[in-house]
Order: sequence, then structure tokens, then C-alpha cells
Amino acid sequence: MAPTSPSSSVEKAKQSLGQRLREIRKDAGLTGRALANLCGWHESKCSRIEHGTAAPTDADLRNWATHCGVPEQAEDLIAVARGIEGMYVEWRRLERSGLKRVQESVLPLWERTERFRIYSSWLIPGPLQTADYIRSLLEAARARRNLPDDIHDAVAVRVEKQRVLQEGNHRFAVLLEESVLRYRLGDVETMVGQLGHLLWAGALPSVSLGIIPQDADRSTLRPVEGFFLFDDEQASVELVSAHLTITQPHEVRMYAQTFTMLAEQAVYGARARQLITTAINAVE
Repeated sequence: MAPTSPSSSVEKAKQSLGQRLREIRKDAGLTGRALANLCGWHESKCSRIEHGTAAPTDADLRNWATHCGVPEQAEDLIAVARGIEGMYVEWRRLERSGLKRVQESVLPLWERTERFRIYSSWLIPGPLQTADYIRSLLEAARARRNLPDDIHDAVAVRVEKQRVLQEGNHRFAVLLEESVLRYRLGDVETMVGQLGHLLWAGALPSVSLGIIPQDADRSTLRPVEGFFLFDDEQASVELVSAHLTITQPHEVRMYAQTFTMLAEQAVYGARARQLITTAINAVE
């Protein structure tokens, strides 16, 4: 089964927090109207927060906990709400301090993850990218989003992160659509270098590289959005407008199941290398 709408994890988390707040209110013996009056809110605010259609502020949650007689729960509620806020982050917010900071922000996750499962339908994924390929991608993003020019430092950080390919107990299962090998990102020299690097990376002991041929039977599962799975902890998806972090266990399992189905459509070893070599010859 393919994953549901990428935003569903965020909505589910909002609803879960709303349900918890509703239970706290009811345990306190308060109606929504009574709690709103105590907090000095419009009477509809409690309902909107409980249904996940309004995001509570830190002050809202402290008021809620205090007037429901459980002030000790306020900080935990705030932590949960902030976690939800961090699940869906617009690029303009994430990148406001520059591209280098974005690259650095995921280092702890990369370092603690042992099992990476990566599927891409439009580009070579980060752990397998060359510096020139990275530069081409980041320069396009900078121009498109009018970002500060810290490309040199951002490329350096992204390349340095790739040490996890050969250090520690990290394993990478990477699946690419064959079309990824044909999409021109950068000039001819950049693409030839990137595809050659892909051959090298695919031979590393820590890497399993699968290519899904363009003539594969996709009756059971069509191409889907690209995603990273970090152990069984979370999935990350890049949208046009934002970065999505999925942590709901049932949705993480859906991405894992999807990865397994995609892996069954891929070719490996000599057959995968032949597809890459053919793509190199086509570029030249």
C-alpha cells in the first residue's frame, strides 16, 4: 500500500494532542465554554484546539493546564506541541539562516541512524552525491528561493556528512528509479562524475543499490514521492514548499512496506551497474 497524503501525519498528531487536551479538560469537570471563560478566550477556541484546527501557543497550554488543575503537565504539553510544529517546516523558515545550517541540522540524526532506507524518483540522494552535483542542486535552490550565498560551506558540510558511508555501524539500502540516471542536473562533466561515483558507492560494503528499470511492471506500485527512512524512527519527505518529518508509527510502517515493495521491482549488482553505465554513455 502506498503512503497516504504526506500531511496526514501532522494532522494526526494535532488531533492526538487535541484529544489529550479534551481528556484533561473533562477530567477537571469543565465544559469547553467554562474553560474558555477562565482563560479569557472566545468560547470557540477550546473546540478548535481540541479538534486540531487551531495550534495552541505555549501560553495557551500553560493556561489550559493551570485552569484544569494540572500545571505540572504544561511543559510536557508544550514539548509535544513544538514537536508537531517541527514536523512540517516550510523551506523559507528552515533555510532562513542559510543552506549550511540546514545541512548541519540533520547531522545528529545521520550519526545515530544505523539503517537507512532511501528511495528517490528524481535525483541521486545526498549520501551518494558528488560535490559538483551537490553544488548544482544547492545553487538552483538558492536562486529559486533567494537565499544567502553560503554554497561553498553548505557543500563542504554535506560532503563531510558522507563519512557515515564508511564509518560506524551504518547500512544504506538505496533505491532509484532509472529515470534518475537520466535527469540532467549540472553540466555533462558533473553528470558523468556523479554517475561514476554512483558505481563506486554502490560497491561499498555498507551500501545496497537497486535501480528500478523504466520498463519494470509497475502494476502493483507506481513511483511515489522520494523519502528517507531512518531506522524505524521516522521518515522524511521533501515537498515543494516544505520539509515533512513523519513519526506516527503506523505511517512509518507504511513507508517501510512501500520500500519493500519498491525493492522487489529493482535490479541489483551487475544489472544495476549496466543501467548506470548505459546512462553514462548516453550523457557523453
